Amino acid sequence: MLKPLTPFLLLLAACSASNGPENPTPTKMSDRATNGPADPAQELELATFGAGCFWCVEAVLEQVEGVKSVTSGYMGGHVDDPTYKQVCGGDTGHAEVTQVEFDPSVVSYEHLLAWFWKLHDPTTLNRQGNDVGTQYRSVIFFHSPEQERIARASLVAEEASLKHPGPIVTEVSPASTFYSAEDYHQDYYRGNKAQGYCRFVIAPKLEKLGLDH
Repeated sequence: MLKPLTPFLLLLAACSASNGPENPTPTKMSDRATNGPADPAQELELATFGAGCFWCVEAVLEQVEGVKSVTSGYMGGHVDDPTYKQVCGGDTGHAEVTQVEFDPSVVSYEHLLAWFWKLHDPTTLNRQGNDVGTQYRSVIFFHSPEQERIARASLVAEEASLKHPGPIVTEVSPASTFYSAEDYHQDYYRGNKAQGYCRFVIAPKLEKLGLDH
């Protein structure tokens, strides 16, 4: 049984410490440029990952060269237009995910998967650190048969690498309807670097990965 969180750990519990509005208005997916505006001539692809709190995942993937937009949101549930509060309740079935639009001529899907494995612990079931619940599950949502093939091969290779202390529990599932999270969740780290979770969880993770923080 998990012990109650101390006040300090409550500070570190991810999205529950949000400074967002009490009843934010849900928004649909929007493009959020990270590495410059997308060239209309480019054929961009989508990748969607769940790896714990989407604030963390977004802060990492938006720094990857070739990623053109990053949007935090929800996928894999059974409720239409879920709110953040509903997803946190654990009854909608959604995972917190980060959906990226990327240029495959600059960054491969395999390279994005390499970042996915590095930025979280894929061996903890429905948990990342102090963030606990099915919404924090480790999951790769594939958008094509080719992405499924690559994702499953990547998972096998990651298990064989023996980099992790236990068996990998990451799901590999077909992408379903993506719902963009409320506006205050987008680019959260960039706009809230002084917030406790950003200072004590995200910034150290970025430093460990050799990224700007």
